[in-house]
Amino acid sequence: MPRSPLPRSPLARAAVSAVCAGLLLTAVPAHAAQARGADRPRPVSSGAWADRATDAYRALQQHLYEGADQHGLYLEHTPRQAADPEHSFLWPFREAAQAAVDMQRLPRTGDDYRDDAAERFGTAERYFTAGDRPGYESYLPAPLGTGGDVYYDDNAVVALTQLDQYEETGDARFLERAERVVPIVSRAWDDDAAKPCPGGMDWFDSPANTVRATNVTALSAQLAARLYEHTRDRAHLEKAERWYGWVHSCMRLSPGLYANDRGDDGTTNETLWTYNSGAMIGTATALYRGTGDEAYLTKAVDDARGSLAHWTDGDRLHQQPAVFNAFYFKDLLDLDAVRAEPAYLKAMSAYADSTYATNRDAATGLFRFQPSGGGDYDPAAPAGTLHQSAMTQIFATLADATHGRHGHS
Repeated sequence: MPRSPLPRSPLARAAVSAVCAGLLLTAVPAHAAQARGADRPRPVSSGAWADRATDAYRALQQHLYEGADQHGLYLEHTPRQAADPEHSFLWPFREAAQAAVDMQRLPRTGDDYRDDAAERFGTAERYFTAGDRPGYESYLPAPLGTGGDVYYDDNAVVALTQLDQYEETGDARFLERAERVVPIVSRAWDDDAAKPCPGGMDWFDSPANTVRATNVTALSAQLAARLYEHTRDRAHLEKAERWYGWVHSCMRLSPGLYANDRGDDGTTNETLWTYNSGAMIGTATALYRGTGDEAYLTKAVDDARGSLAHWTDGDRLHQQPAVFNAFYFKDLLDLDAVRAEPAYLKAMSAYADSTYATNRDAATGLFRFQPSGGGDYDPAAPAGTLHQSAMTQIFATLADATHGRHGHS
């Protein structure tokens, strides 16, 4: 994924550097501050969430989808930026595919998106290369592109989407594809005893890699834990527990908050992201479901409480990239299905409602953020597949989560 610690594109690298340095300073419109600061956001019905998801998805397809004549791919941004490749990187494409998967779960209209979701998975294989070190490359290999490094977090989240599609359709091909990724991400494991806190996973497949990343390790653990639920293959369970255990013991700063990466030189990047919180909650929840071990449920609840207290303080959620929040909220709702806690849905709904009010371009239905992918509406900023897809996912998930609930349906 093009983000911290070393984003791939120059534009993304500059944006994340600005965020990490605390340079994201913009004036907050009065109406935006009021919307974010409201203690009691107005209730939104399942039908209204579905309408918002439909609107966001329609805008994604109208302005960023390139169509069948362009191989079913997406643009990185609209309007296209000088640094953009011809088509999007893998990570934005994955989010568009996940958006289609989530749209299938809309009450009443979900079946309308099944063909779109099926098409996305066929197109995703254009990013895959075989050989001695196979994997989904960060950019399209020949003949459609020049290829790119295999980023292990990209591969983990592609597999998580494949697993979601398997759960949605029962089509065993998607389970097989998700399992195919486990040996790929397993290559990332670095247990060099000479390094501080041995273990953890390299960020990308290259001798130039110098960090072991929380996102790769936690997302891969989540993949393995969920695969164990479906296959009962103890090799998946062993990997999930080992990978989860390293992040919990080596990267945890406080309940629910995890440092971003550990350098091979002994340094630790303590930048916090919502999706790192979420991946650990989601992994512990899956391990609890798969094993029945209450210790994992306790860890998931502790991390959910600690992270929610942190991220709902002030405008921290608002400043996080929308796509990271999509991961986080879904993992909270995954835990909610096991151990109910109304605060999870409340936080997600409040964020989604305020972002709809403050970051949506009403003329196009596109969401615009700061270059970081979060923060206040920037009318000069291009809209992107990455965060447009994330908002679609959030609205679609809320439509499903609130359907049939008293006061929401």
